[in-house]
Amino acid sequence: MTSSSSPSAAPFAPVIEIQGLHKAYGALEVLKGVTVVAHPGQVISLIGSSGSGKSTLLRCCNLLEDSQQGEILFEGEAVRWKGTGLNRQPADRAQVARIRTNLSMVFQNFNLWAHMTVLQNVMEAPLTALKQKRPAVEARARELLDKVGIGDKADVYPAQMSGGQQQRAAIARALCMEPRAILFDEPTSALDPELEQEVVRVIKALADEGRTMIIVTHDMRMAADVSDHVIFLHQGLIEEQGPPDDLFGAPKSERLQQFLSATQSA
Repeated sequence: MTSSSSPSAAPFAPVIEIQGLHKAYGALEVLKGVTVVAHPGQVISLIGSSGSGKSTLLRCCNLLEDSQQGEILFEGEAVRWKGTGLNRQPADRAQVARIRTNLSMVFQNFNLWAHMTVLQNVMEAPLTALKQKRPAVEARARELLDKVGIGDKADVYPAQMSGGQQQRAAIARALCMEPRAILFDEPTSALDPELEQEVVRVIKALADEGRTMIIVTHDMRMAADVSDHVIFLHQGLIEEQGPPDDLFGAPKSERLQQFLSATQSA
């Protein structure tokens, strides 16, 4: 683990705890009081139709977006806020930076730096944000590229790779920070089905390792296979949640039944 972890972290606290979160863009309320708790080693999938608030929740969790109400805790440490309502923002930028170094995020569109090789992409954050020594970072980066199946692509540029390879490079980059949790925002939605399976296999392997992950996904099969807990968001609220066997095998909510029926027929 990196030396940037919080000294005040509670030993058995959830890795991520979001309590009663509200998020609005002006008059549009996107999240209306959502609570999500991710314990160490737990994989949570967030599902729901477009506009339900899934990606917004993830971005609020990583403090890329400011929420207006509710609490966010990382390993028992609450984010400190100043201001209220639409003017609320984190009060301690050093705290935000520390939390972000322990919460790696993998985006839908890879977000790799085009002017850097794959190896340089993976190494950049540990070198610059964590000030780690280059030999150790390079050894870890090469090991992670092997782990995700693209060790032979270390010296090529992102534009020379397929979408599936780029997303696996993005996952290696997230892992190189040695995070306490990984947030995935629709990691396979920009890929065709064949390339999608390359990425799904990597995510399944991470789940099997006991990585703490929150995954926003449109892939119901992946959510069923890798998750310990699934949350169905509808219009900014949790409509239904529980183990994947319950949600996918015997959904109680009529809205969830409609959603699953639509995804199965798509």
